[in-house]
Amino acid sequence: MSVRKVAKNDAVQITAAGIVGLNRYSALIPLSPGQILARQAGNYQSPFKGRGMEFDESRLYQPGDDIRNIDWRVTARTGRTHTKLFREERERPVFLWVDLRAPMFFATRGRFKSVMASQMAGLLAWSAVHHGDRLGGVIFSETVSHELKPHRGKTGVLRFINKLVDHPAWDNPYQSDADRSAIGRELIRLRRVTRPGSKIFLISDFRHMNDADENQIIRISQHNDVVMIFIRDPLEEALPRGGQYRLSDGRKELSIDTFDRKYTEDYHNRYLRHSERLQRLSRMSNIFLISCSTAEEPLQVLKTGMAANSIR
Repeated sequence: MSVRKVAKNDAVQITAAGIVGLNRYSALIPLSPGQILARQAGNYQSPFKGRGMEFDESRLYQPGDDIRNIDWRVTARTGRTHTKLFREERERPVFLWVDLRAPMFFATRGRFKSVMASQMAGLLAWSAVHHGDRLGGVIFSETVSHELKPHRGKTGVLRFINKLVDHPAWDNPYQSDADRSAIGRELIRLRRVTRPGSKIFLISDFRHMNDADENQIIRISQHNDVVMIFIRDPLEEALPRGGQYRLSDGRKELSIDTFDRKYTEDYHNRYLRHSERLQRLSRMSNIFLISCSTAEEPLQVLKTGMAANSIR
């Protein structure tokens, strides 16, 4: 796994060593689903009535075997009839959908939303391995998306971390900040790579989410256990008290006058509408919502949030 050679401020940049080091907290975050309807093999109770079967091996056909399970490839190769054996799938797929779009590279306190999202993803990845789950995910920006199919064990986590740390967004986060279609495109990608019964974490600020994107999340939640992690910066909730302020992303500058009461109220109301939309989506689709600030600690947020999810 590659490690960046240049040290970066850990409030605005992640490193492979930093995310790998989160392994020591893997046992502290529960990943058990909330709604319990049916038993499954393994460590979890599932809200879904079937976990599916996966291929185990082929052996010689025996009287009484179901002819529908004949392994025709092995039969043709060996000249002797073989049948497929299946076993119940014991590892649950866990998918991490991580947003690295331009709006995520922002913070006025704590750490960038992108760093918060990545650290949370790292904690959840190691927790999935600790619980014996397979890990997959989608890591995306406006221009680059990495799709990872589920793999078990440390190999799967290190592969995920490598893609997360080496994503091009860390080097040029503002390349295409006008593109508002990424959320919808990457939700469709997530639907394609997941299978029913998965545990899915959507980690984002969900900025620019529209009705079509919301419908995609609803469809995903119909067959999977979904947790939405909404990351926000305190400045996105409300502007500071009366004054004139200059903001910059390193390329453009913006001046704001918070003596204008209507402007500050409209600003706050936009945040409230966005937050209420996520809460409504959560209630309507039985999705567990965790809301957190960039000023909070990722480990504490996940410990508290997932503990609440496991008993709801």
